[in-house]
Amino acid sequence: MIFGEIPIEDALGAVLAHSTHVRNVKLKKGHVLKEHDLGQLREAGVTHVIAARLQDADLEENEAAKRITEALQWSGVRAGPASTGRVNCYAETAGLFTVDADLINAVNAVDPSVTIATLKAFDRVEQQQMVATIKIIPFAVPVSVIDRIAELARGHTAFGVRGFAGSRIGLIQTTLASIKPTVLDKTRRVIEARIAANHGVVTSELRPPHASKPLAEAIRKLQKANDFVVVFGASAVVDQDDIVPAAIREAGGAVNHIGMPVDPGNLLILGELDEKPLIGAPGCARSPKENGFDWVLDRLMANVPVTKSDIVAMGVGGLLMEIPTRPQPRDPRPPTARPDVAIALLAAGQSTRMMGPNKLLATFDDVPLIRRSAQTAIEAGGRPVVAVLGHMAEQCSAALDGLNVVIALNKDYASGLASSLQTAIRNVPSSSDGVMMLLADMPALSVTDLQAMIRRFQSAGGQSVVRATFEGKRGNPVILPRILFNEVFSLAGDVGARHLIERGDIPVIDVELGEAAALDVDTPDMLHRAGGTITEPIR
Repeated sequence: MIFGEIPIEDALGAVLAHSTHVRNVKLKKGHVLKEHDLGQLREAGVTHVIAARLQDADLEENEAAKRITEALQWSGVRAGPASTGRVNCYAETAGLFTVDADLINAVNAVDPSVTIATLKAFDRVEQQQMVATIKIIPFAVPVSVIDRIAELARGHTAFGVRGFAGSRIGLIQTTLASIKPTVLDKTRRVIEARIAANHGVVTSELRPPHASKPLAEAIRKLQKANDFVVVFGASAVVDQDDIVPAAIREAGGAVNHIGMPVDPGNLLILGELDEKPLIGAPGCARSPKENGFDWVLDRLMANVPVTKSDIVAMGVGGLLMEIPTRPQPRDPRPPTARPDVAIALLAAGQSTRMMGPNKLLATFDDVPLIRRSAQTAIEAGGRPVVAVLGHMAEQCSAALDGLNVVIALNKDYASGLASSLQTAIRNVPSSSDGVMMLLADMPALSVTDLQAMIRRFQSAGGQSVVRATFEGKRGNPVILPRILFNEVFSLAGDVGARHLIERGDIPVIDVELGEAAALDVDTPDMLHRAGGTITEPIR
């Protein structure tokens, strides 16, 4: 590729390096110059342009990105189209991201013109979440560079997503007189929520005395009917011959490792019986906060084996306990005394699981659900309330008639949630310091719930994410501060802003709202149980 200042008479077919605006001529960066363009530039008095000319041995940026995409091997991932030298790759299913770090490093070392960026190994991902991006930095790349990368990639899986396998899991909690049943009940709820988030199910629970023989019998009983078993001991493990490891061996199993260099999570036990995993859970796993148990559970539920060496390698990055950090704000604006919060009512979806009717037009106490949700947002103080409509927009708009809401039409609603978030951001006034993303199909949320979240956002100076939770697990709605608005436009497909929120560079404040934060009405049965009435026939 030849790059530099080129006389107009030699610029036919060259790629414009910078956007050009002269009189009535507007040409974007990357535009391939044609005779018509050159004529207009001459008339405007332009004699030279900064451009790139491709040589025979060069590949144009999109073709280069496409060829690298074709050379790489992966699983559980789909590639998007090549555009401006970039190909984004998305998870086909929820699961764990795996990556050959040595291969990615080797590819990135071939030539600075070609880059591949991915998530970290074993990051938990949702369906349609972006997991990698392939980017060609200049306008063209020599074919020889692409050939070298293809040779490196041959026979290797660069990255992939291991989908959650729908695991069946048995739960055992040993008992002592000092352990209250309410503690055991709470532990079960927390574990059930963790496992459900990974598309699995707790099939059964046993609560034997805290002694090796009854625990061994419980392990044998549940291990036969499940993919693996999780054991919570009534007291912490202090020795390899303590009750839980002794019971695993008495049941005929093996204890592969005790302890892990992750804090919290040190006292985890990794074992197996009949070639199925066994986990002795640390006490911290009774809490919904992230700990080392989550790392092991996620892998096993995605059918990723966990060995002693895997556990040992978790020490780097294993400091999860809460420690003071110095925040690094990305927006230099000083916080306002009382930040304003807009509320975006996300109501553009197609209700595909309702088998015909639009759930947002179902009624609760004779009020359409979308109107009920909008009234809640208005009374909570949304400034303003923006209703993002798409599917059946005319009927939904009619249901909002007379309410003080801004109607924003998402014409691209069929592409998924990301387009609705972007439509919302476009319609939030510049005076708003944050926007609450409120799903319109959550009938249990109250005015008090939304106001509690808004107050937390305001008390934090409008610089933090505020997220609703149910028993410590993330839920909805979520308030995004203005410092994240532009990044919403990097999203694509049926994904929300979760990975923007959870990457760690913006403070996140969780507000416990109870079951209301997790209750939506995606199916006719869920809607009826929530108290709604379907007014349209089910197909």
